[in-house]
Amino acid sequence: MVELLPVLLFDGVCNLCNVSVDFVIRNEARPMFFFASLQSDFSQNLLKKHEEPTELNSLIVWDGNQFIYASDAALYLAKHLKSPYKYLYHLRWFPRFIRDAVYYFIARNRYSIFGKKESCRIPTEKEKSRFLG
Repeated sequence: MVELLPVLLFDGVCNLCNVSVDFVIRNEARPMFFFASLQSDFSQNLLKKHEEPTELNSLIVWDGNQFIYASDAALYLAKHLKSPYKYLYHLRWFPRFIRDAVYYFIARNRYSIFGKKESCRIPTEKEKSRFLG
């Protein structure tokens, strides 16, 4: 399996997650992220290969060395965005238990708040080279 890095693993049927992927693509300081839905074979194989749970309720970044979860993953993304969004990275100074409590509240309720698609996001022709699996 070719591993292009970093990879953002996201829930492909979650409206919030798909909007977030679109936001990252539009606001990256420079194109650097690859994307894969958690439902894809790529993501499932990557998680199994590294003995990580495959039923996850989180945004995940794989940087080639480690999986970054929840609010840490969101902050990792923010760090690599254009201004003013990159300044969200300073939220890392809040204790993780507070950040993750907010993150997991939204994650648990994302379908009821933001809705759910019937199938995973389909990348545009321009985006295809950045989507794995």
